[in-house]
Amino acid sequence: MPRTSPAVAFDALLAGNKRFVAGTPSHPNQDAARRAELAPGQEPFAVVLGCSDSRLAAEIIFDQGLGDLFVVRTAGHVLGSEVLGSVEYATTVLGCRLVIVLGHDSCGAVAAARAAVDDGLSANGFVRDVVERVTPSILAARAAGLTEDSDIIDEHIRHTVSLLMDRSRALSEQVSTGEVAVVGMGYQLAEGNARLVTSHGVGKAE
Repeated sequence: MPRTSPAVAFDALLAGNKRFVAGTPSHPNQDAARRAELAPGQEPFAVVLGCSDSRLAAEIIFDQGLGDLFVVRTAGHVLGSEVLGSVEYATTVLGCRLVIVLGHDSCGAVAAARAAVDDGLSANGFVRDVVERVTPSILAARAAGLTEDSDIIDEHIRHTVSLLMDRSRALSEQVSTGEVAVVGMGYQLAEGNARLVTSHGVGKAE
């Protein structure tokens, strides 16, 4: 689905997720013909910035195939310059029309950051860097009086979307012109559904 609109791209992902939840995925674009077709180049229609959690495989959750999604994953979907560069590459060079920030319940990075804020429990090594990048979301949730895990995770998803928009001038300009949309979604591990949390350009957040 190259060079489609943000709304059509979003609808395609929602439809794919519904198939996944229902247990009737179509597994599109996963055969030898598709592999050969893509060998000269790629034209994914969406970029997914998701958590690295092994249960959060974007192509499976949204029932997509080879060449459909440009996927960037970090623990807690934290942002660094390499992540921002990857997202900008996807939208400015590859032509992705939709950016999805995909978080999920029972996120270990969010739990670790919450423990660091609430109990002073610090992580070791480079895990500490991940925790520190999630911590502003925990503090914002606390300031807003949020205590439920789901609400805190939603706040972290919104915070990541805001960071993307604030730090990437290229992306914010694409959103302002309607060329690209950015949405945050929360995935529920047991149910398998991805729900809308925040949106710039398409959909309506809950």
